[in-house]
Amino acid sequence: MKKNRTIYARNESIRRDWYVVDAADQVLGRMSTLIATYLRGKHKPIFTPHVDCGDHVVVINADRVRVTGRKAGQKGYFTHSGYAGGAKLLSFEEMMERDPRKVIAHAVAGMLPKNRLGRKMLKKLKIYAGKEHPHQAHKLNKLEV
Repeated sequence: MKKNRTIYARNESIRRDWYVVDAADQVLGRMSTLIATYLRGKHKPIFTPHVDCGDHVVVINADRVRVTGRKAGQKGYFTHSGYAGGAKLLSFEEMMERDPRKVIAHAVAGMLPKNRLGRKMLKKLKIYAGKEHPHQAHKLNKLEV
């Protein structure tokens, strides 16, 4: 009798698609979970935890993403320069004024593995503040949130 064997994905056998997400008027957390799922490859039947089998995701209109409730004023982003007294705490509103792309990148990075595989997955995320992006040459599938 032949036993069923588990099939593991290999780097050679993985087909990477390109997806575009329009962040205009989307809730940050709900959108980020979907993006992290596609970057990791968990939507594919061949998903293997120790292999990067995810797809590329292009996010447009990052400057128009929103949060619910009072998070706009209360949500904080902490950075530290490494020097004594070098701590900074920025609110969501301040972070959106500085660089709205970092808000989405921070949210998605928190949902990926915290190792070199997660860093490799995060490189497949392309975020743009406006509608314009240089990835028109790829066949972009629209990803609905």
